[in-house]
Amino acid sequence: MTFRTGRVPVPDVVARIAAGRAVTPGQHAALLLAEQTRLRWAGRYLAVPRVLSSGPGWLHTAALPGRSAIDPHWTAQPVTAARAIGAGLRLVHDALPVATCPFGRPTWVPADAPPPDRLVVCHGDACAPNTLIGDDGRCSGHVDLSDLGVADRWSDLAVATMSLDWNFERNCEADLFDAYGVTPDEARIAYYRAHWEE
Repeated sequence: MTFRTGRVPVPDVVARIAAGRAVTPGQHAALLLAEQTRLRWAGRYLAVPRVLSSGPGWLHTAALPGRSAIDPHWTAQPVTAARAIGAGLRLVHDALPVATCPFGRPTWVPADAPPPDRLVVCHGDACAPNTLIGDDGRCSGHVDLSDLGVADRWSDLAVATMSLDWNFERNCEADLFDAYGVTPDEARIAYYRAHWEE
């Protein structure tokens, strides 16, 4: 990913990587700093993009194998995609250590949320596009971790299943939950969906 702040000229390395493509405005600079910090930490436990270089308002990462879960290849196979997203979230929740996580809760999760079903390190933006799927139909990594933090696993699961409706023509929530290994908690799903949409 390559971004620019409004105050900093586009560095040569960014211009070269962008290859004529537009770079994004300065309001995203703080997100890139949060992304970089979280990628470096999570990369010790999970497949996430490796930070190659960075500067004020830009971040250059290595590619991961696979395609976004909303690539046409996977939207044509919604059950496979939903299962990969579910299994991928379970991997995130099982692999990242809550006890040593240096980040607070995701910014959108309210402080007065219900008592957690299971406290985990959440992706923070578990929408379908942020899961990569390899040619074998399995999760090959995660991107867009700028809001990663400690919260109830249902904050991720509620958003992930809601995003299936935005990106796939078929309802595949049951497939995602099955691959994750959980029975839907309708009350928590409703709570977190309502706060995500605020």
